[in-house]
Amino acid sequence: MPLESLVCANTTTRVSSVLNRDGKQFGKKHMFDTSEETCWNSDQGTYQWVTLDFPRPVKVSQLHIQFQGGFSSRLCTLEGCRAGEELVKISELYPQDNNAMQISFATCGLCRWVEETVLEKLKITFENSTDFFGRIVVYHLGVLGERL
Repeated sequence: MPLESLVCANTTTRVSSVLNRDGKQFGKKHMFDTSEETCWNSDQGTYQWVTLDFPRPVKVSQLHIQFQGGFSSRLCTLEGCRAGEELVKISELYPQDNNAMQISFATCGLCRWVEETVLEKLKITFENSTDFFGRIVVYHLGVLGERL
């Protein structure tokens, strides 16, 4: 079965912060609008995060993320769960600090996913920003897999 984007109009998205609380210019929606001109820009702080609540169970196979170089995360922790359950750690990712689209596969050596993960909630925590003030800038975030 071909992979599809799991983020849809019914996916509820939350972020830890938005730069200067300016959601119009730097809000979370910009991670998913496919424009190279827009981005989510967090405010400063130690940990930044994004949560995705999917409308039904999904099997996650790939994560695509594009940071702005200098505002990326050295360590991303992925947690997930089914509805009504507590988040559990799924994986740790170690992105590069550049502007390139980075893709993590469920079975690659770059991450610790042993198999594709079925969940309804996904949390990505950016634990170690390359920016001195802890800001994160994401131009694109894609979660691919299969809707169940």
